[in-house]
Amino acid sequence: MGEWGFLSSLLDAVQEHSPMVGRFWLVVMLLFRILVLATVGSDVFEDEQEEFVCNTQQPGCKPVCYDAAFPISHYRFLVFHIVVLSAPAALFVIFAVHQAAKPGHGGASSQRTRRLQPFYVGSVVARIAAELGFLLGQALLYGFRVQPLFVCRRRPCPHRVDCFVSRPTEKTVFIHFYFVVGLISALLSLAELAHLLRKAPPPRSGCCRRPQERGPAPGQPAGAAEEHCCPNASPPRGDLTV
Repeated sequence: MGEWGFLSSLLDAVQEHSPMVGRFWLVVMLLFRILVLATVGSDVFEDEQEEFVCNTQQPGCKPVCYDAAFPISHYRFLVFHIVVLSAPAALFVIFAVHQAAKPGHGGASSQRTRRLQPFYVGSVVARIAAELGFLLGQALLYGFRVQPLFVCRRRPCPHRVDCFVSRPTEKTVFIHFYFVVGLISALLSLAELAHLLRKAPPPRSGCCRRPQERGPAPGQPAGAAEEHCCPNASPPRGDLTV
C-alpha cells in the first residue's frame, strides 16, 4: 500500500476545491478503487501468468498464447486506469499551488476560488473523458467474463493448444465489481460537472454604466459620478463548495 501513498495524499488536496459531490467521488476513488486494488487485486491477479497452463511443451508457445489471451494484464490495466484518472486532479492541484505562490495572486479566498473554477471544470471534463474511455476499453479488451479455457492457434504452436486460466470465477467477480465502481464514478463526475456549471458566475446583464457614459446627477459635483448597477443584480457565484 505504500506505493499508493503519494497518489492518495495528492488526491486529498483536491477536496479543498471540490463540491460535496466531488468529495463523494474522491471517497469512491480512494476506498473502492485504490484500497481494493492494492489489497485484493494484487492477490487475485498475481499468479495469472504463472498459473496459465497450456497442454504443450513447445518452447515459446505458452508466452504467445498468454499474450493472445490477455493483451495487457488486468492488474496493470486497472493501475494505469487509476493513474490516468488522477492526472487531471494532480495537474489542477499543481496549478492551484503555483497560482497561490505568485505575487499578488493570493487575494481573498472567494476571489481565488473564482479564478480557479474554469481550470477545475476542465479537470472534471478530462476525468469524465478518461473514465468513459477506460470503461469502453475494459469492455472491448476483456468483456465481462474471464473464460476458464482459451484455445490458441498462434505460431510457434504446432497445432491447436488448450490453455487454462487460474481462478476465472474470482477474476470475473472482480472485473464486474470494478466496472460497476467505474460507472458510479462516471455518474458522480457528471453530477459534479452539472453542479459546477449551475453554480458558475452569471454573465453581466449590461445594466451597469461607467461614469464617463453619463454626467453627474443634479446637485452632485462634477467628477463625483459613480458606477451604478441594477438593484436586483446578484453577486457572482463562483464558489466550488456547496
